Amino acid sequence: MVKLIFMKVILDVKDDKASFFMELLKNFSFVKTKPLTKKDEFLEGLKESVEQVKLAKQGKIKLKSAEELLNEL
Repeated sequence: MVKLIFMKVILDVKDDKASFFMELLKNFSFVKTKPLTKKDEFLEGLKESVEQVKLAKQGKIKLKSAEELLNEL
């Protein structure tokens, strides 16, 4: 029995280069491409936020306060 292992990668590509980059990736037989929808992007951001909260609870990172976030605006 062979178990296949895949790695998912999210890349940020400038809009003006995205179609070229997607076409390039489609030419590799070992790469499967799928553009993210807005919902996918939201869920990915949510997952990242939950992971940051977990790390903060474990004392591994320090989150910004609400005041720090407001000051960035």
